[in-house]
Amino acid sequence: MSPPQLRRRCVPLALGAAAVLLLATACADGDNEPASTSPSPSPTMSATTAGVDRITMENFAFTPEDPQVRPGEKITVVNKDSAAHTVTATEGDAFDTGSIADGKSGTFTAPSKAGEYAFVCTFHPNMTGTLIVR
Repeated sequence: MSPPQLRRRCVPLALGAAAVLLLATACADGDNEPASTSPSPSPTMSATTAGVDRITMENFAFTPEDPQVRPGEKITVVNKDSAAHTVTATEGDAFDTGSIADGKSGTFTAPSKAGEYAFVCTFHPNMTGTLIVR
């Protein structure tokens, strides 16, 4: 076989092999999920942009104390203390998790209107925070 004929046969094979290798590499990110083509969030992304979807109650305090969320976002509340707690809006009935036993979790939906909503644990009034809806 002459060199031009050999090149015509090898080029499509080489391109096909390269495509398979790229596809395998792109799909093998270790979590058995398809690789995402969207950019990863930058390390400087703040809770303001990302939104917080979890509040932890530990050592008789809320973390974060002033979570920033999106309107209507579902928030998970995790109780890591040995006592029951609540996350209850201090004015009106904007949100209230009810009693969350030690080691358990609950959820509530953030108000649909932007603003700042003070909250408290009704069992432990020293536990306070402000839900910031943006």
